Amino acid sequence: MKLEYIPMGEQLIPNLTLKDEGKITLGKYALMRKHYLKEHRPIQFTNYLTTQTLNQHLMEIDQIATQRHDLLLEQMMKQQGVNEALKESNQMEWIQKMNSIEETIHEILRQELIYD
Repeated sequence: MKLEYIPMGEQLIPNLTLKDEGKITLGKYALMRKHYLKEHRPIQFTNYLTTQTLNQHLMEIDQIATQRHDLLLEQMMKQQGVNEALKESNQMEWIQKMNSIEETIHEILRQELIYD
């Protein structure tokens, strides 16, 4: 790999530019992962940036998180008896259970994918 240098005063500075990867839309879990890397793993974040693999990594995390969320939601709803019959008979209990399930899934995904 041949580097080009730009003269700045009496020094030569390497001309390091990254290709434009275009705009991508990041989901909730991808944004959480990006924030975590930036704040707590700056070296790993910089490595992803300089190798231009950050967006790919974030999209993979978001895709895995979405698939895992859907699977866990289905399993936990079945396990806790949360179904349409409960929704029709007791909406408040259904809402409480769904909120509890969502928070549990959110915590699992944070531990498994975001803070890994």
